[in-house]
Amino acid sequence: MPRRAGVRAAKRPRFDRTGTRRGGGASVGTVGVPVVETYAGLGRRVLAGPARLGRTRLVAVDGPSGAGKSVFAARLADALAALPGGGRPPVVHTDDLLDGWDDQFTFWPRLEEWVLGPLRAGRPGAYRRYSWVRGCFLPGTVPVPPAPVMIVEGVSAARATVRPEATLAVLVTAPADLRLTRAVERDGPGILPELRRWHAGEGAHFTADGTADAVDLVVDGAPTLAHDPRTEYVRLR
Repeated sequence: MPRRAGVRAAKRPRFDRTGTRRGGGASVGTVGVPVVETYAGLGRRVLAGPARLGRTRLVAVDGPSGAGKSVFAARLADALAALPGGGRPPVVHTDDLLDGWDDQFTFWPRLEEWVLGPLRAGRPGAYRRYSWVRGCFLPGTVPVPPAPVMIVEGVSAARATVRPEATLAVLVTAPADLRLTRAVERDGPGILPELRRWHAGEGAHFTADGTADAVDLVVDGAPTLAHDPRTEYVRLR
């Protein structure tokens, strides 16, 4: 989409190749001029795209912790719910599938067995939600019905193994210091030791996976460009 008339493009952020935004967050590879786009327009793009996970259009929202993935996923889901023929898609948060801090990237077989596999076969999925307070998976399941669109949000959600089945792969990025502040404000300073180890693992993963250069859309999770955050986002690439 063209940049809105009357909006000045922000200064291009600078990144290195190790997965770090200079002064900030995850690398986004080659970055263009930041552009304001609408969630409604993105929702229409998703609905017009091919279903590659069975009959479901998978939207994978990836990025480092605290970047704004869950907010982006929720607002895209809201936009899809308001579109004709859309309906509100199920949103699966990978944090709900992790068996604690040490399961940062090894949770994937659980997601495959409980959600992706059934939907690929046209059947309903369901998963058990992990309680970070109790330190165990809760009884009962969260249903994931077959739907035109499903959103999976979380660190490594757009990893290489699933990208061929994704209708849209998104990376949300934000400066590392801001992401750390957001996490501490949300969960308290007691998580800092584990969080710093988690951030190091994220950086290694994104570099090895090549996520930044492979996704379809890179979103600024800490935009300075004027926009309406309820209905618009800022695209970096």
